[in-house]
Amino acid sequence: MRVAAVAVAVGLLILLLLPFQIVALLLKLPARRTIPILLHRAVCRLLGVRINLLGTFASGPVLIVANHVSWLDICVITSIAPVVFIAKREVSTWPIFGLLARLQRSVFIDRTRRSATVAANRTIGERLADGDRVVLFAEGTSSDGNRVLPFRSSLLAAVEMAAGKTAPGDIAIQPAAIAYTAGNGVPLGRRHRPRVAWYGDLDLLPHLAAIIRRGAVDVTISAGEPIRADAVVDRKATARDLEAQVRHLMVTALRGAPAE
Repeated sequence: MRVAAVAVAVGLLILLLLPFQIVALLLKLPARRTIPILLHRAVCRLLGVRINLLGTFASGPVLIVANHVSWLDICVITSIAPVVFIAKREVSTWPIFGLLARLQRSVFIDRTRRSATVAANRTIGERLADGDRVVLFAEGTSSDGNRVLPFRSSLLAAVEMAAGKTAPGDIAIQPAAIAYTAGNGVPLGRRHRPRVAWYGDLDLLPHLAAIIRRGAVDVTISAGEPIRADAVVDRKATARDLEAQVRHLMVTALRGAPAE
């Protein structure tokens, strides 16, 4: 019953907000950035997701580089700030979810073609130059929620393109860690944390239904210190540094200690 009730409520919300978002996109209204926030905040409330934000996301154009655990990450981050996501090309073809991703102005990447990365970097750079916060899940996939996978550096080239179109210091890169810490008020240990994670060959809809049935989920988002994009001289070194920062922030959150 709970799964059905939540599904109906979310469906009605989408139908209510969809026309407004379409109009906002066509007319390039500021609401195109805020309407998704309203939707995802409501979805988090319906799912029982409780968010603890440590730090703040930088204002203005920023590439937020984060780890990736679950489809819930999308709802959680969007409920905090207006953002644009970078997603794999297949997401654009998913029923409902693909439409929502397109309406949130996501940038889709075909990871099977190296040449597609250049086009994606150009689009990401345009989003940044236009003042958007863009979220990059730098691992290129999702994990089991207990670890941070190696970060890829190829998409960091987007900030170089955007930095060339703006004043020095206007665009930033900011690490952010996502850590699912509790379920129904009970701390999630290493064994149970993968129940929240959506990774590997897990099917989306059964996982979504399982999350709804289990009830409340606590998640901590830790925002690190932003760096100027025009200060990046070595993308691979920057990716390694961002990875280390995100890993530190995530481990700190999972241990229940305040971020330093």
